[in-house]
Amino acid sequence: MKMKMRAKKVFALAMAALMIFALAACGVKDDVSAGTSADDAKNLDDAVKIYKELMDEENKILSENQELWEKVFAAADKRDMTLQEDGKNYGDFLMDTIEAAKDSFSADELKTLKEGAKRISEIENELTKLEEEYPEVREKAIDSAMDASGDGSMSVPADSDNVDVSKAQKFPAFDGKDFDGNKVNSDKLFSKNKVTVVNFWFTTCKPCVEELKELEALNKELAKKGGQVVGVNAFTLDGDKQAIADAQDVLGKKGVTYKNIWFKSDSKAGEFTTGMYSFPTTYVVDQKGNIVGKPISGGITSDEQKKALNALIDQALESSK
Repeated sequence: MKMKMRAKKVFALAMAALMIFALAACGVKDDVSAGTSADDAKNLDDAVKIYKELMDEENKILSENQELWEKVFAAADKRDMTLQEDGKNYGDFLMDTIEAAKDSFSADELKTLKEGAKRISEIENELTKLEEEYPEVREKAIDSAMDASGDGSMSVPADSDNVDVSKAQKFPAFDGKDFDGNKVNSDKLFSKNKVTVVNFWFTTCKPCVEELKELEALNKELAKKGGQVVGVNAFTLDGDKQAIADAQDVLGKKGVTYKNIWFKSDSKAGEFTTGMYSFPTTYVVDQKGNIVGKPISGGITSDEQKKALNALIDQALESSK
């Protein structure tokens, strides 16, 4: 039962990273051309449009055969293959996972899955091209998609009972632990800091991993101002030992030293985490435990995202005076 739930969580989080694009496309565009290419972008606006179309296509590949993909992740979970290698193309990761579990599928199912993984690999290559040419394209695509879905007011829970994180004002209270086993209480954590930046991520999320170095640098800056960064890896809820080990491996490779914590999935903070519609997502919390402004959806690797985050941090620091 635990394995099935973990596999469901892995699939749900993978879908959560794409779902905001599906929301924006809903009722707008039924067919996305498989010939959409990064080479067609002549400027940033073109790049954002193409990026959204490619992400929508990737979402459709996964959502149209959701039961099959759930079987893939369940098989991967049995083989401890749910950790994507840092920097590896997601489609190639899926293909390797499918190949390792091929005995679990019929010939037709295998054909469908391999075709889907092959196309996702192609899409990921195109997305990488766009990101290299236009570094801010992903953040702008997310912002555009959120605007199209109602200015981010619509929440699509990954694996929860319709928790709308956008309506939260105070960060949900929790009693958890850090990855070293030390107890962490939300009231004590927030009250000791003039500002706390809480970053929600998961191990196989490419943009989540890409921003870890930026967050490490931010944590060092905040330490001088009486604040800190805290990570919440969604795979590690309930203290999953393997998930914690996987996360620690990634954090170690990226040189991350700031605190990462976990809490129970059935707690308010746990429901808040699994109610995320997009990963990574970063919240700024003041000394009283209040959420400051709107969350930052997407990586903080662009100048625009950094500026937005720093504005929230300044607001929290001002309130602590």
